[in-house]
Amino acid sequence: MHWREIIRRPVVTEKSNFMAGELNQYTFVVDSRANKVQIKQAIELAWPEVSVQKVRVSNMPAKRARRWRRVTVRKPGWKKAVVTLAPGNSIDLFEGV
Repeated sequence: MHWREIIRRPVVTEKSNFMAGELNQYTFVVDSRANKVQIKQAIELAWPEVSVQKVRVSNMPAKRARRWRRVTVRKPGWKKAVVTLAPGNSIDLFEGV
């Protein structure tokens, strides 16, 4: 797989912003078929000046929600990767904004 297929998008929440600033960890939504080695290689190809120390992966479950009385909506599951960078490295997710 190409690295653009592996990394879908960054997760931007209060917790992920704290982790990026204080702990040097970045959170991404990744392809569900990707493993840790592929995710590490994709991050290092996307940002060549960055070296990855550790990758943690978790599968987020599908969710069901009820709308109105009988209509049920189902959101699909997805895979989340938390990438820890070496000290002194950082990723600028929103450059030029």
